[in-house]
Amino acid sequence: MLANPINLEEKFNKFSKHWSPRVIAEMNDYQFKLVKIQGEFTWHDHPNTDEVFIVIEGSMEIELRSQKIFLSAGEMFIVPKGVEHKPFAEDECKIMVVEPQGVFNTGEAGGELTAPNDIWI
Repeated sequence: MLANPINLEEKFNKFSKHWSPRVIAEMNDYQFKLVKIQGEFTWHDHPNTDEVFIVIEGSMEIELRSQKIFLSAGEMFIVPKGVEHKPFAEDECKIMVVEPQGVFNTGEAGGELTAPNDIWI
């Protein structure tokens, strides 16, 4: 299989909607998703998987029930499975999320911010 490098900036330029993950690659059963975030998300967890947040541009926080995690460009954090969390970004922040195929962005919490899965760019 031949492949080309994936340019993150080029991929981010293909969408503008916040809280709407876009798949850019798969490895085994995992998807690499780009997301533009701004404002507050919803409290949720993923009972069966950890979730990796990698900040590409900007800054964000991930509120846990016990603490707040602050992330800037070039930093990452892994939210362990089953841990409730609520991402937030005052200004637009560009992130990559790594998680298994089929995981919804709001976990089982649902709501108006639940994005469809498997939207590729």
